[in-house]
Amino acid sequence: MKYIFVTGGVVSSLGKGLTAASLGALLEQRGLRVRLQKFDPYLNVDPGTMSPFQHGEVYVLDDGSETDLDLGHYERFTSGQLNRKNSLSSGQIYECVIRKERRGDYLGATVQVIPHVTNEIKDRIYAGAFKDGDTSGSPDVDVVITEIGGTIGDIEGLPFLEAMRQFALENGRKNVLFLHVTLLPYLKAAQEIKTKPSQQSVAKLREIGIQPDILVCRSEHPISPEVKQKLSLFCNVPVEAVIEEMDVEHSIYEVPLLLGREGVDQLVVDHFGMDLPREPLEEWEQVVERLIHPHHRVKIGVVGKYIELQDSYKSVYESITHGGIANDTGIDIVRLDSEDLEQSGPGALEGLDGILVPGGFGDRGTEGKILAARYARENLIPYFGLCLGMQIAVIEFSRDVAGLDDANSTEFSADTPHPVIDLMPEQQGLEDKGATMRLGACPCRLEAGTRSFEAYGQSDIEERHRHRYEFNNDYLDTLKEKGLVIAGTNPERGLVEIVEYPKAVHPWFVGVQFHPEFKSKPRKAHPLFREFIKAAMEHSEATPASTEAQV
Repeated sequence: MKYIFVTGGVVSSLGKGLTAASLGALLEQRGLRVRLQKFDPYLNVDPGTMSPFQHGEVYVLDDGSETDLDLGHYERFTSGQLNRKNSLSSGQIYECVIRKERRGDYLGATVQVIPHVTNEIKDRIYAGAFKDGDTSGSPDVDVVITEIGGTIGDIEGLPFLEAMRQFALENGRKNVLFLHVTLLPYLKAAQEIKTKPSQQSVAKLREIGIQPDILVCRSEHPISPEVKQKLSLFCNVPVEAVIEEMDVEHSIYEVPLLLGREGVDQLVVDHFGMDLPREPLEEWEQVVERLIHPHHRVKIGVVGKYIELQDSYKSVYESITHGGIANDTGIDIVRLDSEDLEQSGPGALEGLDGILVPGGFGDRGTEGKILAARYARENLIPYFGLCLGMQIAVIEFSRDVAGLDDANSTEFSADTPHPVIDLMPEQQGLEDKGATMRLGACPCRLEAGTRSFEAYGQSDIEERHRHRYEFNNDYLDTLKEKGLVIAGTNPERGLVEIVEYPKAVHPWFVGVQFHPEFKSKPRKAHPLFREFIKAAMEHSEATPASTEAQV
């Protein structure tokens, strides 16, 4: 087994996750089986209860674990399927250590950070190489890439770094590689790149006993040979292992190509003593080519309440882009705050080729989302509702088509006369909010002849969920009689998973209770995102150009 540890220095949000994911993609092109994992030093057990404004989206895996958004990058860039063992926080570690201490597992020993906390961390590094984290069998991958969250110097990250140092000592340096991502700031007044922050970041690592093998330098400007030589000298890294990682111009999917040109994967296989040729990166080149030179363009409105922060809907935005790649179509995403729609009306929705309402929690901005669903239905604009977006479509249909006045979800109005969306029975009275929703992969059976069935090309699928409220089946017959199409249901529990509007009355209107954005990849767009963008293209081509455009 080979292990790679990715750390970051100087500032946070450097792109460690994208760098790790891109390296995984390059190593897969070498024929290696790769799995990535993320270790976060924060004390939360998982991101499930953290605000999207603070931490970005919560990414859900098949097994129902709520994880950091970087795991989304890992799955999008590589073929490795992840599980709960591939996401770790200090909260999980300390919770596990305290539980063992209470059971008496330590046989009366004084419980300390070293060795008890660091041993738990090392156990999870080993578990990352095994399917479902079961270490009783044989590893099912060749390389494990572990990203350490935060920045070198953070006090809460010290146990993770110490565990990495011990791990390298135990497994041999030829089986372990350290890659450090750092920032080279450019001072405009001096018109030069400064290396001192990176030198100090590496110095902190070396104080702990970790010597980076590769230094990946984030920069807004090209790095001269002289700067590389200086970093090599002061950071004790071979000059060929000082890697330039400039900001990409068009898309994050350029990063594998960028790192490939810099030879990062060759450095890795050389370090591990492997002789592995790299296959051409044709698929990634095609992805980037379609992003840079699309044959069409469409305008997609995303109506949400966390619009201010890009990472809040990270997987949604990426999946829309994937749908564009699949259709050779450029995407102009228009971010619309649902609260603003409530105040100003639907004017901002004019000119869109498609409208998407993503998931979310709480009643803030819901009437703006309902307005967007009604506008899409009445103006025959392709609509795609994800989780809450599906519930919004049901509420709008119930009110404006089925005539159920004040229909609503009990999440937003506990005393609504028509609770078309209601809390699941097992969710009643829960006190703990973390990891108590309907989470992870659940089966869905599709109705033949529906748009969803045509998109997937099969009747039985599995998709990932993260929600508490469901379609209320007490209203199932009423809404079906009024024309709502139930395109997919859970075969085990009879829960409604997909609703559609009939083909005869709307070009493309689909709402899903699950989160398809968690299973979309740049080289293989999710079927529903692919078809949504295709419908948006058809709407764009069918919409007469404005007078200004004609001129």
